[in-house]
Amino acid sequence: MSSNKNEFYNIPIAYRKMENLHIVFWLFKDIAWCMFWKPLGIIMIIPTLAISIIIAWRTRQIVSELCHNLAITVWISANSFWMCSEFFEVDNQIVLGTTVKHLAMIPFVTGVLILGYYYLWYKPRHQKEPLTL
Repeated sequence: MSSNKNEFYNIPIAYRKMENLHIVFWLFKDIAWCMFWKPLGIIMIIPTLAISIIIAWRTRQIVSELCHNLAITVWISANSFWMCSEFFEVDNQIVLGTTVKHLAMIPFVTGVLILGYYYLWYKPRHQKEPLTL
């Protein structure tokens, strides 16, 4: 790829609409969590996570976008697991030497590792590629 500083990553309008709808679903999921509305919170996991996966798939050709979108996907997974552990009142039960809610650290750390790969390994080695960040 060229290194033209005037290159842009343009998001097709259909993709942008999906990203905006994703935010709406995410907010409803977190509002339901905050208000302890179990059915709505659990139902909202499906569209929130599904759209996150679709967005990551659609951006797979651009490593910077893919890495960030995968990090968002595992963040939503961690967030959803934590929410469900509270909804089903198992968040403070001990499993594998830690609380159930702290098992959400696995996908949270996975997201950090994905971004660490991008910023510490990939990006420094591909400086001539047009990047979004």
